[in-house]
Amino acid sequence: MKSKNFSIAIHGGAGTIDKESLSKELENEYLHALEIALSAGHQILAENGSAIDAVEAAVISLEDCPLFNAGRGSVFTYEEKHEMDASIMCGKTLNAGAVTCVTQIKNPIVLSRKVMEESEFVMLSSAGAEEFAKTHHVAFKDDEYFYSAFRHQQWKQLQGSTKTQLDHSSEKKFGTVGAVALDVHGNLAAATSTGGMTNKRYNRIGDTPIIGSGTYANNKTCAVSCTGHGEYFIRSVTAYDISCLMEYKNFSLQQACNEVVHNKLKNFGGEGGLIAVDQFGNIELCFNSTGMYRASRKNNEIPIIAIFV
Repeated sequence: MKSKNFSIAIHGGAGTIDKESLSKELENEYLHALEIALSAGHQILAENGSAIDAVEAAVISLEDCPLFNAGRGSVFTYEEKHEMDASIMCGKTLNAGAVTCVTQIKNPIVLSRKVMEESEFVMLSSAGAEEFAKTHHVAFKDDEYFYSAFRHQQWKQLQGSTKTQLDHSSEKKFGTVGAVALDVHGNLAAATSTGGMTNKRYNRIGDTPIIGSGTYANNKTCAVSCTGHGEYFIRSVTAYDISCLMEYKNFSLQQACNEVVHNKLKNFGGEGGLIAVDQFGNIELCFNSTGMYRASRKNNEIPIIAIFV
């Protein structure tokens, strides 16, 4: 049975985004990149394609853009390397795939989908995930592909210290990217990808690859992709909490998102946000920080593309 609606939302991170410190030129670059990623997913939905294809396409676009802390734009670790995490989930089957601490994978979200569809597992890590990638012909890139002078300068400011920074060293930003979608067949999907924290050590893992914390999709309720201080989102099981409030307490999508982001997370000390879409195509772009790179479009309506409150 087909749904009357189809919807997609994407995010490119949240946090303390100061409008005064973001040049008009750079702001326009972000807005253009969000528009391209949104269009990549929307086109698939408009042609009666699947939600899972749409969220993957949108996240690939964001991973390929050096402006965002995922894929090509990933930050540097303590060892001056890149460690990337990603996950994807299908709301129809509740199947999911995730990878963590992978290096040189061009699109970690593609590898996550391979894990979901071509293995018996949900999450693979580091060298094992990379071995799996090679056997399934997932694209690799050398370190030069992931190098960004801007990201390297962020790392240089922290080099040799035990400090970490959430994406940008001068501004508190959570540079995760993600997408959620509802297709005309009534199926939901969610996908999330990140490069983690600048100068992170010990193979630290945030909420992005953890199903239920950073990513969740269930046709009964909603699809969610989070961006924020991962430790808080893990402890709050944020993405699944949205779904639970809808399933067990009959909250609307808006009520559930507001309760979790503006009450539970905020009171707990968790900063950031999330994007979500429900089984009817309603969209929420919810955050408790000063900004979130975000875009959404329902059916063929005019898209919403924004950064600030």
